[in-house]
Amino acid sequence: MRQIPVDTSTATVMVAKAPQPKVKDRRTGEIAVDVETGAPLVTVDVMFSANDAVEILSVTVPETGVIGEMQMGTPVGITGLIARPWENEFNGQKRHGIAFRAVAVTAHGNASATKAKAA
Repeated sequence: MRQIPVDTSTATVMVAKAPQPKVKDRRTGEIAVDVETGAPLVTVDVMFSANDAVEILSVTVPETGVIGEMQMGTPVGITGLIARPWENEFNGQKRHGIAFRAVAVTAHGNASATKAKAA
């Protein structure tokens, strides 16, 4: 399957929704895991602003790759973001879209806030 690297160097990225477990099977509630590491997967919804356009992206990342406190509005950096086009057919209806996957999502600028809470 084709993987397209996404350049985030000029984008503004913020948390839109805190990480949620990525469900593999809705009927059983089974959580998806990374095939290489076995780590549980989560999705982080982010506001991605670049080239005068803003979109909400749902990014899948291993739970171990979520670094820092992920609250709505927290600026984040995304490491190794790729886009994968997908298509499937269910009950005769074709669906398609783009799935986003990253190695890590890292909170920025909250180190001083964490220190202030501890004080």
